Amino acid sequence: MLELSFNDPEKLVTVTHALSTRSRIDILQLLNANKLNIIEIAEALNLPVSTVANHIKVLEAANLIHTEMLPASRGAMKVCSRNYDDIHIALDRVSSFPTRDTNVYEVQMPIGHYSDCEVAPTCGMASTEEMILKEDDPASFYHPKHIDAQIIWLAKGYLEYLLPMDIPQGATIESLELSMEICSEVATYNNDWPSDISVWVNGTEIGMWTSPGDLGDRRGKLNPAWWSDGSTQYGILKKWRVDDNMTMLDKEKISDVSLSDLHLEDKHKLRLRIGIHPDARHQGGMNLFGNEFGDHEQNIIMQVRYTMNAGDKDARYAK
Repeated sequence: MLELSFNDPEKLVTVTHALSTRSRIDILQLLNANKLNIIEIAEALNLPVSTVANHIKVLEAANLIHTEMLPASRGAMKVCSRNYDDIHIALDRVSSFPTRDTNVYEVQMPIGHYSDCEVAPTCGMASTEEMILKEDDPASFYHPKHIDAQIIWLAKGYLEYLLPMDIPQGATIESLELSMEICSEVATYNNDWPSDISVWVNGTEIGMWTSPGDLGDRRGKLNPAWWSDGSTQYGILKKWRVDDNMTMLDKEKISDVSLSDLHLEDKHKLRLRIGIHPDARHQGGMNLFGNEFGDHEQNIIMQVRYTMNAGDKDARYAK
């Protein structure tokens, strides 16, 4: 749910402006159940593609939709999905009733800061300046220089990260979101090279995504000039979300794993593993991108949404 109020007037104006046109409302309605590209939206609404593209920019600026570039037969296409199912606008600053505010705890973990790994060739990593250590040498993954990595690739295995969970005592966790830019891995690249990439949280597999390929048909937007045109170039930004009922990948249910299975409130850290299950059908490896490689200027991002009622907040800050 998106919460809006006078406490953030700029956000209120941006979102209400995005909702002020019938065409943009129709777009959000179309995205209720399916992810669509701009051409599909234009055909469904009988609008020019250029008009739909402008509406998409407004909705994206208001964070009402999420867009990602996916490979197509000719280059890439922008695919859109909706971020929220509900919007609540509070026009009263003061309430006489106890409130439960939604808070967001966010951690951005650089991809080179893994705490454990198990890899097999082809494997390696690079910073923005150079290759790091020796390629196709799993022992190199334990060298301290791995913290500088901006792209990491492996044909088999996993990377594991420890993320801090600095959530206030007494808080109720409502959702966990994990996002990262990833794709398959093969020598050089191959856009048609599927790989089943799984994500585990505290030892529980929350869901698997089949990457369509090791993407290299064009240069990644952030890649340094020295990076070879014949290598992996970019990935696809994927977001896993776990709530009280299920796990979703880009707003589509992929498993019945819920927050209660992860025991997040009992821990001061979260153990995140990203890799290829030994029994996966498509053993296509993995590329993981940092905030200076690929298409998306981000590291691994964890967001924990939690609530505290008024009594909890008063107790916390009364000390």
